[in-house]
Amino acid sequence: MENECVSIGLTNPKSTSNVGSVMRAAGCYQVDQVFYSGSRYDRAVKMATDTKKVSTSIPLINIDSLGIDNLIDAVDTDTKIVCVDLIQGATPLPAFHHPDKALYIFGPEDGTIGQKIVDRADFVVFVPTVGCMNLAASVNVLLYDRLAKSTRATAGDELIRQSKDVNNNVKVRI
Repeated sequence: MENECVSIGLTNPKSTSNVGSVMRAAGCYQVDQVFYSGSRYDRAVKMATDTKKVSTSIPLINIDSLGIDNLIDAVDTDTKIVCVDLIQGATPLPAFHHPDKALYIFGPEDGTIGQKIVDRADFVVFVPTVGCMNLAASVNVLLYDRLAKSTRATAGDELIRQSKDVNNNVKVRI
């Protein structure tokens, strides 16, 4: 997957904690960029009292700053648009084959993706759960599914050593 490019699109998110968790997932799963629409997140950031600084090399971009009206227009025409939400007629995630270049669009915490966006999407998928998941949980599940189905899904002690917390010295004993 040499031409792989993964973007996340958040439709008018409202929670700084959810967006923060999405950004953490984006880092763990090597997402290239995260876009969001709407103004609720920007208002929430101003009101947040959390003093933690999240440092990441993944850009978090409000599409308003790009002068575009919807998330689909934030990526090039080679990128496949994948809406991820509980939408009737959607493909269950376990049966979905991820495109190399994708923009995964998620609905807001208290709503869904607009019909105009869904109509323009190349694919619409859902995570087959009973009830709806939290926004950040949905992003994590989708990104894990993408990784698990890819050729990048390599594992081993070297990956564990690079990824683990410095206080984790536990080992499996045979």
